[in-house]
Amino acid sequence: MSLGFLEGAANWLAELTRDRPVRRILDIGSGPGVGSCVLASAFPGAVIGAVDGSAPLLERASARAARLGLGERLVVTQQDLPDGLDLLEPADIVWASRVVHHLGDQEAAVRRMAALVRPGGVLAIAEGGLSLRSLPRDIGIGRPGLEARLDVAQQDWFSEMRAAQPGAASTAEHWPGILADAGLTPCGTRSFLVDHTAPLDARTRAVVVGWWGGIRERLADQISAEDRATVERLLDPQDEEGLYRRPDLFVLMATTVHAGRATTP
Repeated sequence: MSLGFLEGAANWLAELTRDRPVRRILDIGSGPGVGSCVLASAFPGAVIGAVDGSAPLLERASARAARLGLGERLVVTQQDLPDGLDLLEPADIVWASRVVHHLGDQEAAVRRMAALVRPGGVLAIAEGGLSLRSLPRDIGIGRPGLEARLDVAQQDWFSEMRAAQPGAASTAEHWPGILADAGLTPCGTRSFLVDHTAPLDARTRAVVVGWWGGIRERLADQISAEDRATVERLLDPQDEEGLYRRPDLFVLMATTVHAGRATTP
């Protein structure tokens, strides 16, 4: 979910690289190409390499770029991560949004990504921030404080997901330190706030409903029966208290991006 975060991050990357031409950008774990197209708009002189392991998602990325008139500047490459990183050509900017935490050895993955950055270029990874909030503490159904309890369950799910990754290694997630250990010079950490007040427009509401659908799928076995019932009601299009009809639905979240620069000879 970007809801505006990607545009802010892309503008920051433009500031970090304003002293050099940016001709090639890699979007690692590009998915359907939302970030790739934002980067293409922010860097009109660059070719964007969208890299992902999913062919259907890369097809969506190509279709998105074509709709936006960016088709010739987006080159899709199907590669499984992290091993496929070693097969990519270097770039002036390497971007990885919420990707590294899906790779077993996060530090090794960052080292591989750092090796793809041209001298003077930047590796930027979006990891961490503040979880999405979209509802008041008391929503009138279920026990108050639902999102706070979901945060705890989400952390447990995240730890289990990390442990199940091939080659999983414990990592102290000090991202500037990880970038430095990968041979880069940390050049900043910035958090981008997404703030959409109630009432939400239809598009933003649909994104939030999709996010809650993912919560239901991930956390069904990790929350109480009472909270599961509340989530089901929230996702029911016919329920007057549900997300489709609530006038108090909002979006407040922050995504943190950490950047490191490759040494110039």
